[in-house]
Amino acid sequence: MTPPLWLHQVELLAGPHQSATSCDALIAPDGSLLAWGEGATQQAQALGLAARLAKGWLLAPLLVDPHSVLEQASGGRAEDLASLAGAAAAGGYGTVALLPWASPWRDQPEKLGLSWPAPMQLELWGSFSIGGADQELAPHGDQLAAGAIGLAGTDQVPPLALMERGLLLGEMGRSPVLLAPRDAGLSGGGFVREGVETLRAGWPPDPVLSETLPLQSLLSLAELRPEARLALMNLATAAGVGLLRQAPRRPMATVGWWHLLADSGNLDPSAEGWRLCPSLGAPRDREALITALADGVLTAVAVHHLPLDAEEILLPLDQRRAGLAGHGGRHGLVLPLLWAELVGRRSWPVQRLWQALSWGGSELLGREPEQLGAGSRRWLLFDPNYGWSWDRQGCPSRAANHPLGGKQLVGGIRASGLIPAAQWTI
Repeated sequence: MTPPLWLHQVELLAGPHQSATSCDALIAPDGSLLAWGEGATQQAQALGLAARLAKGWLLAPLLVDPHSVLEQASGGRAEDLASLAGAAAAGGYGTVALLPWASPWRDQPEKLGLSWPAPMQLELWGSFSIGGADQELAPHGDQLAAGAIGLAGTDQVPPLALMERGLLLGEMGRSPVLLAPRDAGLSGGGFVREGVETLRAGWPPDPVLSETLPLQSLLSLAELRPEARLALMNLATAAGVGLLRQAPRRPMATVGWWHLLADSGNLDPSAEGWRLCPSLGAPRDREALITALADGVLTAVAVHHLPLDAEEILLPLDQRRAGLAGHGGRHGLVLPLLWAELVGRRSWPVQRLWQALSWGGSELLGREPEQLGAGSRRWLLFDPNYGWSWDRQGCPSRAANHPLGGKQLVGGIRASGLIPAAQWTI
């Protein structure tokens, strides 16, 4: 019989509004967190266990992704429900909320029957409009009654008249309405924010107005309809952050993880991570997004996992659909890369990173924040110094559009209550 795992001197972050403390923890072979602190030490000693020194490792609640994309739940060439679950678990994500962007579009109650086995949680956004066409309102009340977490639009802002009609009907109550501050008609076919770096790289520029003009409309609507719980999806520019910061009534807002790491000044022209929606920004945009996330102007980091298959990734960059896979990788990419950037380089406290990657996402979804609990399997064990290499064969995700493929990375998940103990690297 496999004995419990005794972690000695692990850094433990139990939940929001708490500091990480060094203590012992005891984990059952089935992944249940049995105890921590003095109680764990006493139980481990009574069982005669050998301690595993975990100094510098972090035991913390699971991460929450407020929005990602899965176009086909079964039979998808780029991703399906099972492969997405494996990729999310490997990346430390215990909750993923899927946008209605699918084939067929998830805009009716009968299309909202997807689920994952416990203890993983799959949340589903209902659709604001029928078929995502922004012509007619979808049945808001029926979708929410069927379990939708809230309502979401497409990757650009709906017409003002349609938004006003939907909010006036008010079938969503206090459920969030997630909308993108983006007008594709103003982008002029560009896919990198305008600036000196964009011109040097030779990419078509996307003007800042493609975000700021629709954002102004959404902020005005949030002020006029305070009863509605509007949320902004994937803010991407310094100008947009400035407008949000000054808004009299500030909606919750997300930022994509890659926008916090890459910009038009630090990517090679041949790199994978250029083709995104919303467009990748200049260095000043990235700095503004990081600052806004640190001081709470932005609510949460979204993975916005949008998988492409192997054929799509062979297309020229300017002909390819905009998207980036993010949960995947043998240990996931989001947590290690953001840890290195925000905790390692910018000295963020761990609590601030978890606010961005876990508790802020729960807040936006209207769920209780993740926290450790005795008997729970909703935990992860992260080692900031664990070295590994991203490789497709060891990746649970089937998506082909991963940045940093084949690169040597530092920081990885050693274990999780979502992963079988046989796969723990302890």
